[in-house]
Amino acid sequence: MTDNEHHSEKNKQAWNEESYQAWIKRFGTPEEAASRIVKKPEQMLSTLLVHLGPVTNKRILNLMGSNGTKAVPLAILGADVTVVDFSEGNRRYALELAEAASVNINYQLDDVLNLSAKGENLYDIVFAEMGILHYFDDLLPFFKMIRSMLKPEGKCIIRDFHPVSTKLITSRGSTAKVRKHKVTGNYFDTELKQQEVAFSKYGEEQAPVVLLRQWTLGEIVTSAAQSGLAITKLVEEPNLSSDTFDKGIPKTFVLEARRLT
Repeated sequence: MTDNEHHSEKNKQAWNEESYQAWIKRFGTPEEAASRIVKKPEQMLSTLLVHLGPVTNKRILNLMGSNGTKAVPLAILGADVTVVDFSEGNRRYALELAEAASVNINYQLDDVLNLSAKGENLYDIVFAEMGILHYFDDLLPFFKMIRSMLKPEGKCIIRDFHPVSTKLITSRGSTAKVRKHKVTGNYFDTELKQQEVAFSKYGEEQAPVVLLRQWTLGEIVTSAAQSGLAITKLVEEPNLSSDTFDKGIPKTFVLEARRLT
């Protein structure tokens, strides 16, 4: 087993533990969550929809799409959506969510790096968002896989946490007047980090851990370019969840790229 495969297998085991129950604690039952999504599907997609553009009749691949809370609103808006993720708990929640919302999504239980061997040139849009890139210890195979899955002129959208906020800055304080930011990290650190799985705050006390590689923005953009994708836009976003907190610090970013041929 290669280092990359061992890394992926450890993360897979962590995500297969208790994720279904964690999403119920976070979103409610699939029926409860679906009732909210059906009323305002655009709201669940947030600023992502601006970058995706019109989605009706588009074939969309949602990489590591987790619990389906992005795939289901896209399906409601008329897209043909496929999710690939390696967690059975995520798959169960997503499919029950889609059924409760009266839409269909395809859900493939697999490691996303296996996709390039199973079909090419299939999708108008391939996207991944919020806490995805740090699961890979080499980004080039990930972006090459994305390129292989896109149709010519197809669009790649990556929205994720900005490295400044994940690698460099520590923020403390609950109000704008006492909010403090300190440079506590090493932006150029390349070591793998152990961290509790993302759903841990909604699950049990003994949360499983995953191995993460926190990338710089330069490493992310370079890997996308070296894969053969043509980068068309890089947007750095402030904290969109508050009118006052952290407005001077980039919290997320969106990378847009296309497969030209």
